[in-house]
Amino acid sequence: MAGLFASTVLSMWTLDQSRRHLNHGSFGATPIAVLEKQAEWIRQLESSPPRFMINDLPEALDRARRATARFVGGDEEGLVFVRNASTGVASVLRSMEPFLGPGDEIVTNAHDYNAVRQMLRFLEARIGVIIRVAQVPFPVRGPQEVAAAVLNQLTERTRLVVIDHITSPTGLIFPVEKIVDQLEPDVPVLVDGAHGPGQVPLDLGSLGASWYTGNLHKWVCAPKGAGFLLTRSDRRDMTIPTVISHGWNAKVPTGSSRYRMLFDWLGTDDFSPWLVVPDAIDVMASTTVGGWPALMERNHRLILNARERLLARWPQPEPAPAPMVGSMATIFLPDSSEPDPGGELSPLMGKLDRDGFEVIVSLWPAWPRQLLRVSAHVYNDLDEYEALVGALIEPSS
Repeated sequence: MAGLFASTVLSMWTLDQSRRHLNHGSFGATPIAVLEKQAEWIRQLESSPPRFMINDLPEALDRARRATARFVGGDEEGLVFVRNASTGVASVLRSMEPFLGPGDEIVTNAHDYNAVRQMLRFLEARIGVIIRVAQVPFPVRGPQEVAAAVLNQLTERTRLVVIDHITSPTGLIFPVEKIVDQLEPDVPVLVDGAHGPGQVPLDLGSLGASWYTGNLHKWVCAPKGAGFLLTRSDRRDMTIPTVISHGWNAKVPTGSSRYRMLFDWLGTDDFSPWLVVPDAIDVMASTTVGGWPALMERNHRLILNARERLLARWPQPEPAPAPMVGSMATIFLPDSSEPDPGGELSPLMGKLDRDGFEVIVSLWPAWPRQLLRVSAHVYNDLDEYEALVGALIEPSS
């Protein structure tokens, strides 16, 4: 299905080589070498669960924490692992609850992730906060439109801003640096960086946001269940996990903190996705001469070329300038001719799945609009996107 280079790299995964995997952004994919490292950790755990959990796990977690902090450019002391970015967002929102009351406002945006929007709606119903939605346009002419839309939603009642780093439905890189710089420290900012790590270079120590949460199972290609939450030093005492466990009253050992104690142990679990993050970082760096910077640039160039092919078939205003695109691109397809299915996804996805294409076609912002999102990672090549154009032009029976 793919060219020689991409097919060779694809063999590093267990991915079905008869299909075109153009939706890495949704769930990621883990290389065989990383899965083998994960299996080694699981065998070590199961050889003596008490010894592993009590004696071996703390040191192994610290090793993984150090490697992750280096990769994202953040403070090791502020980094804790979570199962995914949604868990990170939920932890911050729970931490904010004591500081919120009826009429207080939280700002989000029209491109936010549905799961995050529902967490905010839950808070709205639970304690009466007001959710203000910045109507970021799409297509968008540049970062200034995003920043203006978000900042214009602020009032004297704003208690939190939740901003995407790279949006899920539209694949846009938001100007989080500008927004954070305008707001912090007066207004706390939570950056939902679900798609950030591995798609764009990160220097979270310089960003200055109160919180940044990201996934490591997507572009870093760690196993599912690997995410992190980075908390600025002045916010750590107030930040708690969604599950309160032994860390609440545990004696904090030298070199650790109560914040880390709260997050590192929420109960017996499979910690192997966190422990192999350093291996995933190294394996993915090895796929491209020049390591991670070259890999991210390669994926960026590929997705821009793919977008150009798609726009040649369905001409429309450029969805976003090239600097606002990472490794995902979106374009509008013709409106759906199917009845409204009542969900987020278009029935067209089923047809493409039968044709062997893994992509996202969402009904965004609402039916009948159809938004196609494609991803690019190291195992993809341009021929796959050209084949997608052909499949969309000539539907199978």
